[in-house]
Amino acid sequence: MEVSRFALFVFTIAILASPALSDLVLSRVDRRIYLTSQIVRISSTLKVENTGPETVSEVLLAFPELQAKNLAFLMATPHEGKGKVKNTVISLPIKAANLKDVPPALAFYSVSLPKGLAEGDTFTFDVLAVFTHALRPIPEQITQGDRQLVVFQESAYYLSPYAVKVQSLSVKLPDSDIESFTKLEKTTHQGSEIKYGIYENLPAYSYSPIVVHFPSNQPFAVAKELVREIEISHWGNVQVTEHYKLIHGGAQSKGEFSRLDFQARPNVKGASAFRYLVANLPPRAHSVYYRDEIGNISTSHLWGDSKKTELLIEPRYPMFGGWRTAFTIGYGLPLLDFLYESEGKRFLNITFSTPVVELVIDTLIVKVVLPEGSRDISVSAPFPVKQLQETKISHLDIDGRPVVVLEKNNVVPEHNQYFQVYYKFNKLSMLREPLMLISGFFFLFVACIVYMHADVSISKSSASYLAKEQWEEVKAATQQIQNIISRCLTTHYKLEASLRDLSRTGDVQACKAARKTADGLLKELSKELKPLLTILQSSPSAAQILPKVEELVAKEKELQEKMMLKHSTVVDGYEKKSGARDIENRVALQQQKLAALRQEVDDLLEFIDEI
Repeated sequence: MEVSRFALFVFTIAILASPALSDLVLSRVDRRIYLTSQIVRISSTLKVENTGPETVSEVLLAFPELQAKNLAFLMATPHEGKGKVKNTVISLPIKAANLKDVPPALAFYSVSLPKGLAEGDTFTFDVLAVFTHALRPIPEQITQGDRQLVVFQESAYYLSPYAVKVQSLSVKLPDSDIESFTKLEKTTHQGSEIKYGIYENLPAYSYSPIVVHFPSNQPFAVAKELVREIEISHWGNVQVTEHYKLIHGGAQSKGEFSRLDFQARPNVKGASAFRYLVANLPPRAHSVYYRDEIGNISTSHLWGDSKKTELLIEPRYPMFGGWRTAFTIGYGLPLLDFLYESEGKRFLNITFSTPVVELVIDTLIVKVVLPEGSRDISVSAPFPVKQLQETKISHLDIDGRPVVVLEKNNVVPEHNQYFQVYYKFNKLSMLREPLMLISGFFFLFVACIVYMHADVSISKSSASYLAKEQWEEVKAATQQIQNIISRCLTTHYKLEASLRDLSRTGDVQACKAARKTADGLLKELSKELKPLLTILQSSPSAAQILPKVEELVAKEKELQEKMMLKHSTVVDGYEKKSGARDIENRVALQQQKLAALRQEVDDLLEFIDEI
């Protein structure tokens, strides 16, 4: 199906092909296609010759429209030549070109030459084109033990609006293992490299499709979204926080996953999965962390020297095709390495993209958080980006911190270039937060001093204060009455114990002595109750609780009388030598009344306690 589509494309090109757009001729074209990772890089060296009388200052580059949709990065630079020391690379300006009378299935880009080419002049330059999602998995679904096979489609001939005198193509693969590839005239395969050409004297828009089907178990790591926040602190630190939403973009995994098989033979039962990623952080990165929504992830390793800091990121589980994960990495950088000052302005000079190696990013959002009070903000980027501005409120902020938001789609490692954010900042603004802290602590201490020395108590002559004092007095008296009643009940229990001893030993004198001791104690407790009842009766605050307290005292007194009557009856029976059953019959009714009175007393005590 896909080959038929390419054949149709070739047929369309053949019908719609038009004459060359100018008198330019490509004297030689050498292309090198690198398929060693999920990112496809095509490096071309073009030697342009002007065979016409008019001066030419632009050269057109052509790409099939389907291929142009995956074009992530395009750069042209003057060719230095082999063996020469390369100076600082100065890229040639490139822009999209909208042309008429050209095949509609092509996308054109225009490269501006350093100077116009007169008749007979030549100029050699290099073109680097980087493509994402250009390798298609075939088959699209594989099991845990299968290896991943991908297909790449291109043209053996260089597609150009100009005639090409001499050209060659080299395709570099991950290794020498190849399922299949298109074999044309002058095709050679040696090791991990396939060569097409040399082909000579081909007309404009020449196209010969080739398909390479080969295994590739390189990490197909794709960040569906990466939010990169760079926060500047003039107190000496640049904090970088990166939030990743990652997916394995290769062949979809089907069937069950066996952890046991994977651990036993990871290179066989997990060849298509990737287990870690490598991030090359700046040299003096510090306070590095790696975590997700669960917490810190300990399966990471960090090492570095004076030239680089390398972070090995290992997800919680191996990443098979279609599997997703989300995590955050963060680190601090010395401010002096990235913040500079020029012409009254400060500017941040830092890399744009992720430090993760060979990562494809579908959507990259870079947020640069500037200090509060920054103004006259501008951005200088080496490529077009979408720009927004927002505000972030953080600790000790008043107006909030200005945030520069840069957004770009289809990002590759070649985009990890330096960009600059310029802004003006008054040094006195740095004192704002320290002064706020000092003022806050100062006013706190002043408030504490005022509180400690001020009389904030309620006036002793106020009605609320008097009512509170009366209620406290009522509470204290009630608690004392409860304690006295409890002591009376304890005395009753002792009398009951003396009767049990009497029935066991028959010692009437000991029982009478216990009765005498109890009588004396109960009289003393009765004396203690009277002044407490007087306090409650004289206090307006005791109106609610007084009836229950009086009822409690009355019930206890009745209980006391019934207890003494029972005691006298039992002792009298023992003195008259009455039988035990006869004594029990005589006190049975009294015992029932005692039990009922004890229950009433207990209920009253509980009710008063709740009040």
